[in-house]
Amino acid sequence: MGDMEWVQQVSDSLDNMVDTSTEADRWKKRSIYRGPSCVTDLNKKSYNPQAVSFGPYHHGEEHLQPMEDHKHRALLHFLKRSDKPIQLLVQSLAEVVQDLKDSYDSLDQIWRNDTSSFLKLMIVDGCFMLEILRTATHTMSDYAANDPIFSEHGRLYIMPYLRRDMLMLENQLPMLVLDKLLAIESDKAKDPELINKLVLKFFSTSSPGSGMGKCLHVLDVFRKSLLHEGPSHRKPRRHRKVTLEEIERGEEIIRSATELDEAGIRFKKSRTQSLKDISFRGGVLKLPVIIVDDATESMFLNLIAFERLHVGAGNEVTSYIFFMDNIIDQARDVSLLHSRGIIQSALGSDKAVAKLFNSLSTDITLDPDCPLYSVHKRVNQYCRKSWNEWRANLIHTYFRNPWAFLSLIAAVFLFALTIAQTIFTIYPYYHPSGNGGDSSSPSPSDLLPAKLPPSHH
Repeated sequence: MGDMEWVQQVSDSLDNMVDTSTEADRWKKRSIYRGPSCVTDLNKKSYNPQAVSFGPYHHGEEHLQPMEDHKHRALLHFLKRSDKPIQLLVQSLAEVVQDLKDSYDSLDQIWRNDTSSFLKLMIVDGCFMLEILRTATHTMSDYAANDPIFSEHGRLYIMPYLRRDMLMLENQLPMLVLDKLLAIESDKAKDPELINKLVLKFFSTSSPGSGMGKCLHVLDVFRKSLLHEGPSHRKPRRHRKVTLEEIERGEEIIRSATELDEAGIRFKKSRTQSLKDISFRGGVLKLPVIIVDDATESMFLNLIAFERLHVGAGNEVTSYIFFMDNIIDQARDVSLLHSRGIIQSALGSDKAVAKLFNSLSTDITLDPDCPLYSVHKRVNQYCRKSWNEWRANLIHTYFRNPWAFLSLIAAVFLFALTIAQTIFTIYPYYHPSGNGGDSSSPSPSDLLPAKLPPSHH
């Protein structure tokens, strides 16, 4: 009987199956995802919020409950400052509630069926997120000086944890929520990219915030800021796809930074801090400056997860991590890049930084159409030149170990002495000396014409 019910369910689903365009529109609305367990189980702390929840995925977890009271306080401050009734917020978000639900992948049925609770969640979390973002502008004066969250003390000791949690893929709010709340507060916001600017100021990024266009959520804004190159007159390069044969030959893999340095490649800082600003020309590999701290691992893992799960997001961050993992094998590679000003670390040791980059690239896949492929190829071609290979082998064999270097110097010195001894041995043979003079030099009498014999007539 159970099998027959399943057959009937499949038949009914087939009859109600939507066309491809409708299905594509449904997938297009998804922007916030649960990380698959095969990914998150490797490092749960980097994917799960530790201080505050935003959205439905982690709402109600016991260790995040203390922040709920502060969310409620923030909502009251938001409403009082804007002088708007709570009903206006509910009405505005109710108009787009289905779009908000569709933004979440694998949303629990409880939230899908209980629209009232879902709207409450969006309003409370949205107002709290806006209040947090505004702490960077120092424009709010309606909080007490000793407020545990929105005071100078809170900015110093609490905000770093909230900042890290706001960059987790499972802890996002649709940007539409923040746009609606801000529009109500300011009677239709005039600057369409005001939210982007607030986000970038809060995270202290160097990107100006303008020209980034519509973003999906805070993590998307931050990702675009890492890739923003600013105005440039350079024409984009056309990149050839990687063939299967090249992948099998390891064409997309390059040597470590130390080995590249031995081959004569110089490292310099890129013109911008964009993760896309990686170039190789004339034996110079330019890389963007990166600051590595305690939040770096979680940040990159969530950015990689977003690129992996969101179709059309791009693969620039994943490609950058793949590239850095290639050139960083050991602590000495980090030390080299640090000496060139490319890596600035707050982790305490070069070994920790190397371990970080090596762990970030676990199980990531490089898109065969990656723009960085041309850089990989040019670097490999440069290293394969005979002179550069000989130079790299010489440095690797003799100049890394001081004893090997001293042995080389001694060998060169002995070789020079052998040549000198040989010269002094064979020189007298070709240039003999006698009577203190040089017998090979003609005497003056030898230069006179010979006397003719007397004639007899």
